[in-house]
Formats: sequence, structure tokens, C-alpha cells
Amino acid sequence: MNFTGKYKFGSQENYEQFMKALGVPDDAIECGRKLKFDTEVVQNGNDFTWSQIYPCHTTTNKFIVGKESDFEILNCDKVKVTANLEGGKLLMNFPNYVYTAMIEGDKLVETSVCGQITLKRLHTKTA
Repeated sequence: MNFTGKYKFGSQENYEQFMKALGVPDDAIECGRKLKFDTEVVQNGNDFTWSQIYPCHTTTNKFIVGKESDFEILNCDKVKVTANLEGGKLLMNFPNYVYTAMIEGDKLVETSVCGQITLKRLHTKTA
């Protein structure tokens, strides 16, 4: 499965509960709730460039499937994570949550799981 494309933010479920589970302060949660971001992915085999484009900044992570890479996470910290592809899904184990991305039709579906809380984000492919 190829993830390459530009995706417009559509919706999210359990944002507040997920952020609270990560220990994000309430004021930051409120600010983040209003931010809608687009995603742009370039995949060339196992090489990825994954950008999240916010109104005020862009976060770009470059990684190779199966190799440990530096990732900028939600609070702008850098962590080392190994991305894996299994059954068409991109999987990453971050320090406090497990992230999965997959393509369903024209949607990029992202899920992040922290304990019993699952954050689900849907993006629609635009290009």
C-alpha cells in the first residue's frame, strides 16, 4: 500500500481524553482542539517523508521502515522510534502510545492508543 498523497483533516474522536491520558495540560488541549492540520506523505519504497501542516508551523518526520529514526512528537520533543509496515498498516510504538496509520479508500486513518483511550483521526485525500 502506498501512502503518498495530500490529505485534508476531516474529523477526530477522543482527542481530549487521549491528551489528558498523555498528561497534556488543559490549556494546551483547548488550544490544540481548535487546530486543524493537513497531512502530506511522500513514500518511496520504505522511505517516508511525513508532514503535518498546521496554520502556524509544519512538522516533518523522515524515516525508513525497519530503521530507528528521530521523530518530533506532539509536545515537540524528539524521540527515537522504529516504523514497521504490517498488512498495509504503518505501526510505531512511541514512548506513551502506539500509533497506526492505514489507507481506507480515499481516507488516511490514524489511530493512537494510550492505555484504554484511542484517538482516531480521519483525513480525506485531496491529491
